[in-house]
Amino acid sequence: MKIDNSIKTTPGKSAADGPKPQSPARGVQPAPQPQARDNVQITSLSSQLQALESGLSDVSVVDTARVDAIKQAISEGRFKINSEAVADRLLNTVKELVLNQKG
Repeated sequence: MKIDNSIKTTPGKSAADGPKPQSPARGVQPAPQPQARDNVQITSLSSQLQALESGLSDVSVVDTARVDAIKQAISEGRFKINSEAVADRLLNTVKELVLNQKG
């Protein structure tokens, strides 16, 4: 990414030349500033999201039964690799990556 200096400055002026805050007169207390408070509201959508999240934590990412079946087929010499399908999917993945980088 090329970084350019798109902010133009006025010749002879700097940020330090801007308006300066005035100090309060002696013996005068500044008015107290109201404190900002955060307000949080929990909606029903939030509780639904929490329920979905807890449900997904119980789901396995890997189908261990399928992995075991494939391991067994490989060890017995029954597992056949379709090299044409592998090549097609690999090319599609590369195309998607290239298109996503251009966009």
